[in-house]
Amino acid sequence: MPELTNKLLFTLGLLAIYRIGFYVPLPIIDQAKLQSFQESVSSEGGLGKLMSTVAMFGGTDIGMATIFGLGIMPYISASIVFQLLGSVVPQLEALMKEGESGRKKINEYTRYATVLFCVIQSSAWLRFLMERDIIPAAYQSFGFIASCVIVMTAGTIFLMWLGEQIDEYGIGNGISMLIMAGILARAPAAIQTLATNATFKLSEDPGEIGPVKLLLLLAMFIGVIVGVVIMTESQRRIPTQSARHVRGRRMTVGARQYLPLKVNQAGVMPIIFASSLMSLPWILFNTLRGVTASWIDPDATTLGARFASGLAQFFEAASDAFGQPSGFVYLFLNITLIYFFCYLWTAITFNPKDMAENLKDYGSFIPGYRPGKRTADYLEKVMLRITYVGAAFLSLVAIIPTLVQDSLDVSPIVASFLGGTGLLIVVSVCLDLVHRIDSHLVMRNYPTLLNKR
Repeated sequence: MPELTNKLLFTLGLLAIYRIGFYVPLPIIDQAKLQSFQESVSSEGGLGKLMSTVAMFGGTDIGMATIFGLGIMPYISASIVFQLLGSVVPQLEALMKEGESGRKKINEYTRYATVLFCVIQSSAWLRFLMERDIIPAAYQSFGFIASCVIVMTAGTIFLMWLGEQIDEYGIGNGISMLIMAGILARAPAAIQTLATNATFKLSEDPGEIGPVKLLLLLAMFIGVIVGVVIMTESQRRIPTQSARHVRGRRMTVGARQYLPLKVNQAGVMPIIFASSLMSLPWILFNTLRGVTASWIDPDATTLGARFASGLAQFFEAASDAFGQPSGFVYLFLNITLIYFFCYLWTAITFNPKDMAENLKDYGSFIPGYRPGKRTADYLEKVMLRITYVGAAFLSLVAIIPTLVQDSLDVSPIVASFLGGTGLLIVVSVCLDLVHRIDSHLVMRNYPTLLNKR
């Protein structure tokens, strides 16, 4: 099939251009200090986890100071903002219901917001690097900084354009393909780390990975992927019945169909929001600990001195609690936030009232429930129940890397491929890509990749 082959080759070519841009650094950066900063941040708790989450979702890496350093994150942030505003702002909600013209208008607003986010994020990032002397003093003038802001903004806009070209002329969702490529680019480093620490001795030393542990990691990797695929594709099928139609002198019985509701309706967004918010308390308490520590006078015995000392100890304990991903406090709050954002995102993206109205307009109904409010209430009740299962699945996937890292004593970069945000994104994008390829094969009457005729 030349058409499908050309689409695949075109997509691979644009992904190659996307990866090449990450090796073109900004000219004003001290690369030696930047590498030292990357190593120090990766070993930190809250800040390193926050930057790693943002970098993974944007298809970039920690401490990237290249022309594509911002990745695609500003465009994703702008898209999420307009999606959220679309459910609360009547004007945007009306645009979403206008069809193709409304979608083009919202995309135009999203591009403008992307430029604004790029300018803000690149300025803040360069300011952050200036405070750590990663940018030499000779290049800390307004002209150099402004030129780098323009370059990083143009890089993100170019990535946005690449994603649109993949949508138009390639195969797959362009933005999702860019994010997946950024995540899979970390695989060689994980494999290298695994090979370096591997040993064939049954009694391995601390930090080494013996044959038993290797087999266990392989089995867990396959098992987690199978579980993610099953849960991603899982649906709750609600039977629907079409109304009877009179055609001429005959009355035709309506067809019986199904209304599919995804178990994991929220996708990967709850894990991203929860991980980002769980990193902010560590940064806050760590900053307050440093501030209150400067108030302490070791020779003072007044009530204010004892209060400052107790406050510093409280902030230190809170910082340690939020800086340990394997601790009970961190895990409990992380799972709680995942459940909260699952229900919040599902409530935003799933509107049972509109779905009930659409069923009524098409002459369909759910057996046993009147069209209208009764149907909407039933759909909402079903979605609340299956969202609980989807949230439990996301919670399990989110904590697997932490549990594997602590129990098996493996590197974080290896454990990250056994669960978490990255694995969910990769599996979801791969499934979407397989379905799109299958649709091309079905049109030509070829066997599909999933062997379904």
